[in-house]
Amino acid sequence: MPEQYMIYGDPKVNKPLAEEVSEAERLLGEYESHSGKEVDFIRRYQEIAQKTKDPTIKFLLQLIISDEEKHHGIMHAMAASLRGNLNWTRSPEAMSSPGDLGEDRDAFLKLTADFIKNEKEGIKETKKLMKSSKGYYQGLFTLLLEATIRDSEKHVDILDFLHKTIKKGAKA
Repeated sequence: MPEQYMIYGDPKVNKPLAEEVSEAERLLGEYESHSGKEVDFIRRYQEIAQKTKDPTIKFLLQLIISDEEKHHGIMHAMAASLRGNLNWTRSPEAMSSPGDLGEDRDAFLKLTADFIKNEKEGIKETKKLMKSSKGYYQGLFTLLLEATIRDSEKHVDILDFLHKTIKKGAKA
């Protein structure tokens, strides 16, 4: 039997070689793998948080756990979306491109523009707080305020994406 038709090089198996894995299938595998690792990280962080008596350590670990749970949700939704497209199915957990909002479009555009403005103002205020909080609790307050700023910057990115995507979409 010609080599290109053998699975794992075994001449006893009479099946053609599987086709190459597509980029989407490879990506799906990576998302699913990462999602599985997130579950393990969450479990391990929870174990440590439950064992510690220190309220600050427990608080900080809970922040990490919350982020890890969000990361897991993101990877799960992305994997569900790719899996649905590859299998021609639709999972309730799957995402799609933001669609046409019809008559709500203009109100949504105004709302996202307002939220972007508010988030940016919040970043400026938090930076001022950060300057005046330097040195408190061995730099813990600075660390937490920096994390808050990064979250707000992420919110601006998400809102900006939504705003631009809906603006490009079909008009009501």
